Amino acid sequence: MPDALPWPELRARLLALRGQLESIAGASAAAGQTVELDQASVGRLSRMDALQAQQMALATEQRRQRQLQQIAAALRRMEQGEYGDCLACGEPIDPRRLHADPLATHCIACADQASR
Repeated sequence: MPDALPWPELRARLLALRGQLESIAGASAAAGQTVELDQASVGRLSRMDALQAQQMALATEQRRQRQLQQIAAALRRMEQGEYGDCLACGEPIDPRRLHADPLATHCIACADQASR
């Protein structure tokens, strides 16, 4: 684990991101509610638009939940002293990479290899 990592700054960024994601939970819950199928109150095209909006809201909520899980895992690794180590090879992740993406779990070489 590199000593030069700005732990307090990265931890603060992770906590701020978690706060932002948690604060939008109510708005995304309302957008994902069931679409009413009553044709008297909603036309066919409007209903299709509503269904599409609902699916987009559900996908956004899934991404938000996944990001919250990644933040929790990163904070846990910080507490355990494992943050900044590549999960694949165990080598230190370049601090510049962590600074650009505090949720990074792999070094550049392992991330590149995994994307192939």
